[in-house]
Amino acid sequence: MERLQKVIANSGYCSRRKAEELITQGKVYVNEELVTELGTKVDSKDTIVVEGVTLNKNVKKEYYLLNKPRGYICSVSDEKGRKVVTDLIDTKERIYPVGRLDYDTTGLLILTNDGEFANILMHPSNEIEKTYVAIIEGILTTEEIYQIKNGVIIDGIKVVPKRFKVRSKDEEKNKSNVSITIVEGRNHIVKKIFESIHHPINKLTRTNYAFLDVKGLQSGDYRYLSLDEVNRLKALKKKR
Repeated sequence: MERLQKVIANSGYCSRRKAEELITQGKVYVNEELVTELGTKVDSKDTIVVEGVTLNKNVKKEYYLLNKPRGYICSVSDEKGRKVVTDLIDTKERIYPVGRLDYDTTGLLILTNDGEFANILMHPSNEIEKTYVAIIEGILTTEEIYQIKNGVIIDGIKVVPKRFKVRSKDEEKNKSNVSITIVEGRNHIVKKIFESIHHPINKLTRTNYAFLDVKGLQSGDYRYLSLDEVNRLKALKKKR
């Protein structure tokens, strides 16, 4: 017997966090009975229907690394008709992005149909490093650099980067090229860091996710993650 949200995630339908939302929203049935209580346990003989879709528990797990281009949203569908990142991957499986990059943010994005794997990567306690390169408005002062390195308060919570540096600055155009490594996963967090010191971002790219990078991939291109890479990422799960 396993928890319902874990079984849904393992089936590849969505992440465990999303599965919990679907359960509490009344969108999950087990053996034709509506289930809204988190922690409900099921076994391999149970029939699970999520949003009208009967789960295939024997789905093949797939893992992709995409160099996300601008103009795509990190979703599997969009009610406004915008382009979604799953359009870029040639697969028949129901994959979804791990976490989010904004519509205008480019760079490294992982997609999978392995819910447990996705949960490991997104769980804040695992503190997985993500590195971004940004073009920001203005030239940072010594005080502002010190402020970022020592942490800024975003929505009531202090964010302290693992690493931060100014890569270059253009006095004529009044812009700076910076890199920042964080373990935070909140929406728009990098943009909010620089907005908090009045240096809004013009361009943002995620270059690294843990030990992964996008070298060799043009914008919009993707590749399979190797078994070794998948296992190394799974090994980032901290014992709790």
